[in-house]
Order: sequence, then C-alpha cells, then structure tokens
Amino acid sequence: MADRITTDLMDDIKTRISNLVTEYTRGLKGCYYTDLRLEIDEGQGAVAENGDSRECYEDTNLSFGVRVIAGKGIRAPGYFGQVIGMSDTGRIEKIVREGIDHAYRRAYSNAAGKLRAKETMGRLGESLCDTTLAPIEVHQDKVSAVFDLDPREVPLKDIIEITKEISKEISSYDRDVRFNQVMASTMMIRELFLSSEGTDIDQSYALTQGLLYVVAQNEEGSQELYDYIGDQRGWEVITKGINAYEKTLRDFSLDLTGDALDLIKAELLKSTDKEVVIVTDPHYNALIAHEIIGHPMELDRGLKYETAYAGRSWLLSGLDNHHIGKQIASDLVTAYSDPSLPGYGHYKYDDEGTPARRVTHIDKGIFKEFMNSRQTAAILGVEPNGSFKATDASFVPLIRMSNTVFAAGDTDTSDIISEVDDGYYLKGHRTPSISESRENFRISAVKVYRIRNGELGQLFRNGGMTSDSKDYLMNVDAVGNDFKMYPIPNCGKGQPMQTKRLGNGAPTMRSRARLTGE
Repeated sequence: MADRITTDLMDDIKTRISNLVTEYTRGLKGCYYTDLRLEIDEGQGAVAENGDSRECYEDTNLSFGVRVIAGKGIRAPGYFGQVIGMSDTGRIEKIVREGIDHAYRRAYSNAAGKLRAKETMGRLGESLCDTTLAPIEVHQDKVSAVFDLDPREVPLKDIIEITKEISKEISSYDRDVRFNQVMASTMMIRELFLSSEGTDIDQSYALTQGLLYVVAQNEEGSQELYDYIGDQRGWEVITKGINAYEKTLRDFSLDLTGDALDLIKAELLKSTDKEVVIVTDPHYNALIAHEIIGHPMELDRGLKYETAYAGRSWLLSGLDNHHIGKQIASDLVTAYSDPSLPGYGHYKYDDEGTPARRVTHIDKGIFKEFMNSRQTAAILGVEPNGSFKATDASFVPLIRMSNTVFAAGDTDTSDIISEVDDGYYLKGHRTPSISESRENFRISAVKVYRIRNGELGQLFRNGGMTSDSKDYLMNVDAVGNDFKMYPIPNCGKGQPMQTKRLGNGAPTMRSRARLTGE
C-alpha cells in the first residue's frame, strides 16, 4: 500500500472497486441503476502579505460519491458521499460497498415515501413519477491532463518564493499601496466515473491559480481590488503567462495595483435616472454572461429545484409556460456554454459520463436550450447535454455552467466606441447583485470612462449599471470581434454550498442601461 495519497493511487483503487458498480448492485432487489464517482486531488500553494510569507500548504484529498436509483412501484434516487483518509485505502472495497448500501437504502426509502404520497395526496400526488434518466451513449475513455510544468513536481519553496517576491514588489510600488495579498496554487485532479450501464471514464486535469488582493488609499479615498488568473494547465500559468490575461502573476499583479492607484484619484460616478448608452468590455461582460445567461439557463433552477435557497429562472415558469423558441435578445446576441473550450470550465465528460457538447442558449436572439442533467432532460423530453457536475466526488452533482459565454460579433472595438456621441465605457467587473429569478441585475465595474464624441474621457470609480435582463439584451446594437474568456473560481450553488471553478467570456458589447454610483 502507498504511504500517501497521490493521483497514481487511482489505478490500484479502480481494479478493486469496479465490479461493485456492476456485479454487486445486480443483487440488490429493485435496483435499476448505480453510478460511482471517485476523485483524487493532489496540490500545493502559498500566500504572502505585504512582502512576507504568510502561509503555505501541501494537501491531498480522496473522496467518492454514489447514486442509486431503486424502488418498488415507483423509482427514486438515493445518494451517499464520503471523504477518505490514507488509513482507509486498504479497505476501500468495504467502504465503497457500504456507501452503495447506504445510497440503496435511501433510494428505497425515498421511493416508498413517494409512492405513499402518490396514493394519498390526490391530484398533487399525481405529479410524482419515476426517476428516469434520459439515455446516453456508453463510453470507456481515459483523458489525460495538459501541462508543461507538472504541478506535482513544482518545489513548494518556489511557490513560497514567487508569492513573497511579488508581494514585496507591490509593497514598494507606491506609498499609497497600504495592503496586498498574493496567492498561488497548483494541483492535479483525477476523476473516475463508473456506472452499472458500463460507462468507465477516467479524466485527469491540472489546475493552477493566482490571486492578488490590493488596497490603495490616500487623502482622497481608498480602493480595494482583487482578481484571479488561472487555467487548467500547470505551473506555466503563473510563470509563463499561459492564461486568459496572457500575463505572468507578477505582471498581472502590478497592472492591477496600477488600476487601484488610478482609481483613488478618480471622481465618484453619479447614478442616472434614465438609460444611457453603455459600452462594456469583455471582462465586464464575462460577469453578465455568468449572472443573466449562465445561472438562469440551468434547468434545475428552471424546474424550481433551487427555489428555497437560490431562486428560480424567469425563462421557465412552467412546462407549458416558458421562453423556449421566443426572442429574448437582439438578433446580434448569441450565447452558449461549451465545455470543449480551453479554460477553467473545460471537461470531456460530465459527472454522469455524458459527453460534453456545446449548448446554445441564445441563437441570434432566440432562446434555444437549457443546460441539463439526464434526469431533467427526461422531464423536458430532450437530449442530455453534459452539464451535471459536482465540485467534489462526495457531493451530489448539480447542473452547472462550464464555459458560458456571449459569442463574438464582427465589429471592431474602436468602431463600437467611436460611434457613441455621449455614453459610458465600463471596464472590468467587480460585484453583482441579481434578482431572485435573474430577471434584472446590478453589476459594478472596476473603471468607468465617459465617452464624448467617440473618444474615452474622464475616469470614474465606484460605478456600474443596472437593467432588466431582457431589456438589456434586446437593446444590444453592437457586438465586438474581441472575444476573451476569463476564469471564475468561486461560483457558488447548492445546499450545502458547492464552489465551482468555471469560465465565462464575451466580446465588447454596446447596449443601454442606467448607471449606478453615488
């Protein structure tokens, strides 16, 4: 037995547990389907503050999750998940078998409760039905990680040193820099998915991330900014600038520090009572894509699975009352989710073994398709599109964004701005505030510039915009050709909360909205 948890441990574990999902579950009465997810993470990182090393770590994680669909008279799901320590790996078969038994008993109990409700609750009970999974093609596949510098081979002292040196340089950048924190981490993740249908998927990927948080302050005011770089690559993300910004962590951090210093000298933005012309850059639009495209396009939210703790979607009020096939945006707007794109949201198969594919949400203004799971796809009678993901194998998967973006247009950014006689240019996203059903939003920007006679003018701080989601999308009258995608490392969803890494992107766009500020 190995003396520590590594991603290579998966090979031994797989040979010991793969038959449990097929042969063992066949002997469970009324068991119709079983799947098993197992994940091993192996990573390290460091944090520096104001030029001094603050903390560092090396960490590993081994977890698994089971779903069973079973029952008599009606079928229902049961789940079980667990994090496993190194001392448990010698008895992994027993632990996984017990997990399957837990999930099976929960499924059977769930089914019995549904059947009682169906028989006693009249018309309300009639709405309860079998848990059905839409069919998918069964795959056996192994997906390798992509990297130049293996996260497992980076000396921890190098991570400590680079964060410390960058933090020290920022501290001496300007006397108005009052605080900074620099973080860097790199890891390897390996995921195994097995199902009673015969699916066998083994996926690995590297993941590297950097963060700067900086506070600038003078007698005129203060400004705090933070942002991330990251990609599903190795340590080259930090040291060679292989990321969306095409910058090393050092250059990225120095540029963000410069932004903070510029902003403390800028005037506060005033709110407007009326709509004005708004031009938004790709970074700002990445958050719009996240909040008003990604989340309301998740079908579990649309079907009100999340209503109690996260909200609904204005795009689906009922199975016979929805916006599918209707115009919800300008014909210049196309938006989609695509796990095949490189970036934080990349994967080949989701956590049901469904091959990932592009999901077109809006096609030239017409709403087309939600992200779904096999279960929710069966409810709508559509094809599964590979959008069921968990942030750890011990959690129940949820319908999540992958890389959710606005598609590029064919207009030069310079033309989008030069055509504006009087308006505002919003650059970089900060903080969102979104309504319960995502039908309206308020998002702040890092920088706001006045546009006069087609040219950028005065810089403002602490501003943003607010609009009704459909109105904003319908008013889009220009879409740029400068598409970029950015890492979003902290998308929260579910109860208990799952924080997922994903990608969002967009080109420059022009629409109308009200400014928010003082």
